[in-house]
Amino acid sequence: MGFSADSSGGGSHGGQGSWTSMRFLTRRKLVDSSHQKTEGQLAKELSVPHLIGIGVGSTIGAGVYVLVGTVAREHSGPALAFSFLIAGLAAALSAFCYAELASRCPSAGSAYHYSYICIGEGAAWLIGWALILEYTIGSSTVARGISPNMAAFFGGMDHLPFFLARHHIPGTDMVVDPCAAIVTLIITGLLCVGIKASTTVQGIITSVNVCALMFVIIAGTYLGFKSGWAGYELPSGYFPFGFDGLLAGSATVFFAYIGFDSVASTAEEVKNPQRDLPLGIGAAVFLCCALYMIVSIVVVGLVPYYAIDPDTPVSSAFANHGMQWAAYVINAGAFTALCSSLMGGILPQPRILMAMARDGLLPPLFSDINKCSHIPLKSTVTTGLVAAIMAALMDVSELAGMVSVGTLLAFTMVAISILILRYIPPDEVPLPSFHEQSNDSVSSKNSSISDRRCDKHGEVNISASEDIKPVATKEDMRIHCPLISQHFNIGNHLHEGHRRKIVGWTIALTCLGVLILTYAASASNLPRPVRFTFCGVGGFLVLSGLIFLTCINQDDARHNFGYSGGFLCPWVPLLPIASILINCYLLINLGADTWARVSIWLAIGVLVYVFYGRTHSSLRNAVYVPVTHVDEMYRTSPS
Repeated sequence: MGFSADSSGGGSHGGQGSWTSMRFLTRRKLVDSSHQKTEGQLAKELSVPHLIGIGVGSTIGAGVYVLVGTVAREHSGPALAFSFLIAGLAAALSAFCYAELASRCPSAGSAYHYSYICIGEGAAWLIGWALILEYTIGSSTVARGISPNMAAFFGGMDHLPFFLARHHIPGTDMVVDPCAAIVTLIITGLLCVGIKASTTVQGIITSVNVCALMFVIIAGTYLGFKSGWAGYELPSGYFPFGFDGLLAGSATVFFAYIGFDSVASTAEEVKNPQRDLPLGIGAAVFLCCALYMIVSIVVVGLVPYYAIDPDTPVSSAFANHGMQWAAYVINAGAFTALCSSLMGGILPQPRILMAMARDGLLPPLFSDINKCSHIPLKSTVTTGLVAAIMAALMDVSELAGMVSVGTLLAFTMVAISILILRYIPPDEVPLPSFHEQSNDSVSSKNSSISDRRCDKHGEVNISASEDIKPVATKEDMRIHCPLISQHFNIGNHLHEGHRRKIVGWTIALTCLGVLILTYAASASNLPRPVRFTFCGVGGFLVLSGLIFLTCINQDDARHNFGYSGGFLCPWVPLLPIASILINCYLLINLGADTWARVSIWLAIGVLVYVFYGRTHSSLRNAVYVPVTHVDEMYRTSPS
């Protein structure tokens, strides 16, 4: 198992053969390491406080000021805090997976980067393309909501200055929102200054939002004790909609947590990624969950859930107790929350574009890093301009559901990557073709050492005239040296070889079982016998995969994958499988209209990949060598 030209779908599959073998979809790239060139990289400026600011600012948007009313009225009732808790625990499953991969593979690109390393180029392109859509529409949606909140300070939309007010274009349904475009361009300019300056400003804006939420909590608690918490003294009890309503509310508020993945996208700019990234992700999720729960406890306690105003639940709750002036504080919090969320939406996308361009899947224009600000300037400007134009000219609220598709797909792929990393980590890595000579030298050296050891003990004496295969793994050494075979017999070797295939199929069948189970559980229009049959088949595959992966040992090679000394995801395989199950259930329940729109975008992505990314990939001419050879090859390579 020595040198192999594109053994995993590399160079030879980049041409005509790719149409028949399709193996180019599974070619995987190398984890960034100290062997790679350091010039032109992003500046390492971020620490834990910066990461927490990014995570909290990206996650807590203005939705918290609206979401509590809608979910309490329609799903959870006074038990709204439990819905946020369940959703927070579900989000924490993905956060654990992100934390390990971010510390092991601290490079820009987030879920795209992890999928490319663990799963393959096809899955990575799918995730990267979906995330581009997510961040573009998400940023435009957030920007579109800024002008109504800003109008509250001027006395209404009709009192906004002309250059900020919305204007209807005669003869069309288009409503131009210059305020959204202006704020988007200002934030884009701030992001162009540098990562440290922009994250510092985002931290300040996020602090204002948190202070507004703390005001809601403190003042609301005072009013609650003063009035006797009328919202909890109901004849219908604490769970008026039952446990099903509680879970439905959790599924709705789960999307209030999609934002912590922005922390992972800045991994390349973190000073100490092995320590800081897990802390930043974990602290962001914990703080957001705590704030959501406490605010919901206060709001549903002040006003009975059925009397909460669905549009302005927080401010109306205070108004019912004679504190109309509190609306100004709450509007300030909502405005700063939108600005911080907009910044958190624009920040990751240039880094994903940069990572994809580095890998050759997008034009190299997007990978250029400014020498002064040390950020992907061209990608940032492009992202900001597109978001500003969309926010100004389009009401993208109907497309907001498409944002969830990219996030949930990313969460799912990250969880699958954890299973692959733990049980079947890549045993071969791609390197540029000029390393072929170094690999042959290392293989010959290892072969000579093996021959001398065997000859010393009188076991085997291989003639110099014999054809010697490059020795790349322990398996070849066992074949050539019976002394070692006494301890590691061929049966164990064959069993290990089959083990990777069996585990790979087990992970694939488990994911298939998740799809069948979640689809059957959601398809209420299916006949009951068919539905129960599908549920049984899917549940059997998921349970069997979980039991099998629990009973076998994880691969020892996982310890040498990427950077060591970082966070390790607990409860594997239970935690990632549970994460896959939750994310797939939410994906299937997003609705047919959302999937129809997303399918059009993904179809465009397939065309872009087929006609550009596939043929320009940096792995199209790569050679694949054993992981054990990489360090010595870099030491011996003259380049």
